[in-house]
Amino acid sequence: MAISRILVADDEESIRWVLSKALKKQNYDVETAEDGIQAQDMVQKRRYDLAILDIKMPGMSGLEVLKFIRDEHPQTLVVIMTAEATMEHAVTAMKNGAYDYLTKPFDLTALDAIILKATKAAAVTEQIDQLKSEIQSQYNFGRTIIGNSQTMQTVYKTLGRVAGSDVTVLITGESGTGKELIARAIHMNSSRLGKPFIAINCAAIPRELLENELFGHERGAFTGATERKAGKFEQAEEGTLFLDEIGDMPLELQAKLLRVLQEKEITRTGGHQVLKVNVRIVAATNQNMAEQVENKSFREDLFYRLNVVPISLPPLRDRREDIPMLVEFFLQKARQDFGIESIECSPEALDMLGNHHWPGNVRELENTIKRASLLCPNHVLTPADFPDLCGKVPAGLHEDSLEGLVCRKLESSLAQMNLCEMDNLYEMVLHQIERPLINIVLQKTRCNQVRAAEVLGINRNTLRKKINTLGIDVKRNNGD
Repeated sequence: MAISRILVADDEESIRWVLSKALKKQNYDVETAEDGIQAQDMVQKRRYDLAILDIKMPGMSGLEVLKFIRDEHPQTLVVIMTAEATMEHAVTAMKNGAYDYLTKPFDLTALDAIILKATKAAAVTEQIDQLKSEIQSQYNFGRTIIGNSQTMQTVYKTLGRVAGSDVTVLITGESGTGKELIARAIHMNSSRLGKPFIAINCAAIPRELLENELFGHERGAFTGATERKAGKFEQAEEGTLFLDEIGDMPLELQAKLLRVLQEKEITRTGGHQVLKVNVRIVAATNQNMAEQVENKSFREDLFYRLNVVPISLPPLRDRREDIPMLVEFFLQKARQDFGIESIECSPEALDMLGNHHWPGNVRELENTIKRASLLCPNHVLTPADFPDLCGKVPAGLHEDSLEGLVCRKLESSLAQMNLCEMDNLYEMVLHQIERPLINIVLQKTRCNQVRAAEVLGINRNTLRKKINTLGIDVKRNNGD
């Protein structure tokens, strides 16, 4: 953690002026108080990284303000100033939790040395707290990667090979497959363990704010920028920065990210100082990055920089053998979270869960088990406890909507199949839906493939490949 905001409290105006001027010249955000009561009031309203307090002040002493700060804001470091170099003052200050003390008159270089030491101490404290949090999250239910399927074993092997290095990793997979869990596992098994793990969702932050979140800003950089702000790159120093949904990053920001990866340096918004950064990048997306590169919505050079080691997470439907293990894991979590003594899943219910498509993947399965466990009238989950999976149109879908009609048709068709003997259902259904959809659009556009691609929202080359793959007769759609 960098020292940014400093409070100086002293009843001597000359001391306040000298310290404020010297510290502001070093780009610190400095505020002053003329007595202990004012200092306490300011601390109540704002958080300071460092407080420099005179030991003797009217109304309330520096030691009293120190005690208040230690009680209310233990992360704030305090330096006590005293005009009397007595052992009693030094011992009392340190005993009450001061980080250090200065004897007046003092050289400003001595204060600089203390601030530098305080910065390093604060960083160590923050890293220890981060380590505790990450270790706890690693062993908490719901924060563990579950699965023994062949596809997950492949993921584990790749994770084991790359975790110890600093290479950039790109994790791909549908929503709900556990991309952030994999990113955390990489960090937890790397040499950066104990350093910060900072995650940011590029799709959840408006594009005009995303740059500020990543790179931070200087005081006065724009209206409302009343203080310097460290961005995610600075916060993740010596640790890992997880860029989730990287495919949604605006093109203009992609160029700046590429420079960071190449030069290992950033500049805050509104600033001129170039800051070196030591951060490992792990990115993730649920989009087809190759298609994004092809249609120019994602920079090719950045894609190759990110895709040094790709990790592809399989959807739950492609690792159904892991479902019983996941169900038991989430049942165990439900027992712990909801205080349920015992809750089990009947063979019939487990079979139904194993045959479900799970478009929301592991996250959907977890929420389904959680809901059923809470509402179950007894200690055994049966198919009746999963009404949304029993051939009904799922909640939230209107029966006459396109999705509702497709859902009913799929339920009817799948009921006549032995799903346990199938291994390509997803591709089969997808092709049966894609083919008539593309046929209809081609007919409506008089076989104008450029216009058809626009209507479908895909690249023209992608449309051409699908026409060939699906065996669509373009001449017939054109009326020839």
